[in-house]
Amino acid sequence: MSAVNASAPTPTKAIVLVSGGLDSATVLAKALHEGRACYALSIDYGQRHRVELQAAERLAHSMGVREHRVMRVDLAGIGGSALTDMNLRVPEQATSGIPITYVPARNTLFLSLCLAWAEVVGASEIHLGVNAVDYSGYPDCRPEYINAFKTMATLATKAGVEGAPLEFCTPLIALSKVEIIRLGLRLGVDYSKTVSCYQADDEGRACGKCDSCRIRAQGFYDAGVVDPTRYR
Repeated sequence: MSAVNASAPTPTKAIVLVSGGLDSATVLAKALHEGRACYALSIDYGQRHRVELQAAERLAHSMGVREHRVMRVDLAGIGGSALTDMNLRVPEQATSGIPITYVPARNTLFLSLCLAWAEVVGASEIHLGVNAVDYSGYPDCRPEYINAFKTMATLATKAGVEGAPLEFCTPLIALSKVEIIRLGLRLGVDYSKTVSCYQADDEGRACGKCDSCRIRAQGFYDAGVVDPTRYR
């Protein structure tokens, strides 16, 4: 008599916010490694470094997500950030306080879109690569913000009201850039496919001068591994 094979458990569905940068690639790799069925969401918000969306597509395709979507939100129509207003310069030296590259309400809008898609596909988790250690001082990258959004999401969604609130997974939030890079390398992330630069050219080559470039380069240097970033 042949043995009866038990059916494999249904994998947990997760929405993963994928920008095309180093951090989001690491988060995606970690979620996949943990057996999640990943739905990758990227946002075209009018950013000057739109080439990152091409990187997000490459990552999603090569890493094997269930589905990858790019959604459009016109934050350039609001402006107020060097990432969305071409009349503002991206700083190429360290600055104090919250920098001009902060995009007002960006993560709130992004997470709201993740929340909506999660309800549609039946995902129980949202994964994102916010970081409160090696970051640029953005207020919507802090644990307090994520906890507050989770509270709102529990009140505002069908799943939350019915007793199955979404989990917000931020595995990188307390890691240094060195720790993130080492984690990603252990998980097999090809960082040459990622784009972090705030003013990368159309070929994805980095400026090497903006805040994001400096943090990324220092991370690879401190990790003692070759920086695969292509600089112009």
